[in-house]
Amino acid sequence: MTEEQMLAGSLRNDASAQEAFYRRFSPKMLGVCYRFAKNREDAEDMLQEAFIKVFSQLHQYRNEGSLEGWIRRIIVHTCINVLKKNKKFSETVDIVHASSLMIQEDFIPSIMQAKQVVECIRLLPLGYRTVLNLYAIEGYSHREIAQMLEIEESTSRSQYTRAKSLLEEILMKRNIISKPRERIMLGKTASS
Repeated sequence: MTEEQMLAGSLRNDASAQEAFYRRFSPKMLGVCYRFAKNREDAEDMLQEAFIKVFSQLHQYRNEGSLEGWIRRIIVHTCINVLKKNKKFSETVDIVHASSLMIQEDFIPSIMQAKQVVECIRLLPLGYRTVLNLYAIEGYSHREIAQMLEIEESTSRSQYTRAKSLLEEILMKRNIISKPRERIMLGKTASS
């Protein structure tokens, strides 16, 4: 079934088209949810809630940009809303956890390490992990993140800086990177 057929069928509430639609996009979107969630079960719950929104808002999709990108925005916003219900993002981990490591180059030493990096990101405190995901991976600006999370823009910047430092510390402890000046590629090349 083509994307157009899935979309048209889903708009008509055709169960087989909706199932094909879900099967097509859910694996990648589960990965997005997993980065924000505490565990797989929470990620699956976020995914289910988000797909309910996707199907209820499908009539609003205007074929401007990719369908996958449109779905991804709904997924990200749903994840943020779920997290906002359960936790305040302005809470931070004690500054002792944020080292003053300098980061200079943008690269992950190997593709194999990408999965390890994602797992290490999941070890970060909620606020750090959320801001890091939104800024470095999803590509939102600190202003947009501040609006989404209802925090100050400066809080978003400091959470991101601390997240990078703490992540680097975790990566070094796990021997994923070997020296403090190595930098991991998180999606953006510009620093905070």
